[in-house]
Amino acid sequence: MHRGRRLAAATSDLHLRPVDGEASLEAWRHVHNVIIPTAPLSLDEVRRNADRHHLEVAHLGGRPVGCSTVRPPTEEEPAATVIARVLPEHRGRGIGTRIYLRCPERARETGAERIETIVLASNTEGVAFALAQGFVQVGEYLLPGDTVPFLTLRLP
Repeated sequence: MHRGRRLAAATSDLHLRPVDGEASLEAWRHVHNVIIPTAPLSLDEVRRNADRHHLEVAHLGGRPVGCSTVRPPTEEEPAATVIARVLPEHRGRGIGTRIYLRCPERARETGAERIETIVLASNTEGVAFALAQGFVQVGEYLLPGDTVPFLTLRLP
């Protein structure tokens, strides 16, 4: 079977839904914390993020396999931040692409002047994915006490 058809078949049962209750908050939190072990979030922090940002969870066969965040621009920061995450065991099947493609569309709806993403530097697959989508690195930062930086990348 052609690779494109295999990817389409692998993601045909993929369902992307906005976070809208305790179960989806916990599913989003689980995926985030697996992908970003250096900055785990509590359920209360995810609730606060859900009030400010657009959060979605990707389910395959009824199980969470990924999530996304779209942070709208603010007065201080005219860029929207888009983040697509896929659990490691589900990568390479087109799931990240399906999740990601919804993010810039949502970001543009917020009136963003620019679109950026943030990737933990140790997530080499995530960095490669962002670069393949056309993002270029524009900065990096460390959270207090961390040793692994986050990379900030921007669509030109």
